[in-house]
Amino acid sequence: MSVPAPVTVFAPEGDLTMASAPEVLEQGRRLARAGSLVVDFKAVEAADSAALALLLDWMRCARAAGNRLTVRGLPAGMVSLAALYDIDTLLPLEPAE
Repeated sequence: MSVPAPVTVFAPEGDLTMASAPEVLEQGRRLARAGSLVVDFKAVEAADSAALALLLDWMRCARAAGNRLTVRGLPAGMVSLAALYDIDTLLPLEPAE
């Protein structure tokens, strides 16, 4: 019987915009490559298309490393942007409770 790998929760805080995205890009990449990851957006106060680009980048990193990435607490603005760009169905959203 194998033991499931631990899941890391990455919870960016504050603004996740073009100005702040570079600060968390590498941290998210490193975590996505290291193992299963949940990206929790509940503490994100403002997000723009850069936040969506970050998420897509982290998804690619996780997939390339054979890891799983799940999204939790996606802000309404990011949900709207994802729908506008017609990528909402690509996002690995955590099931609603």
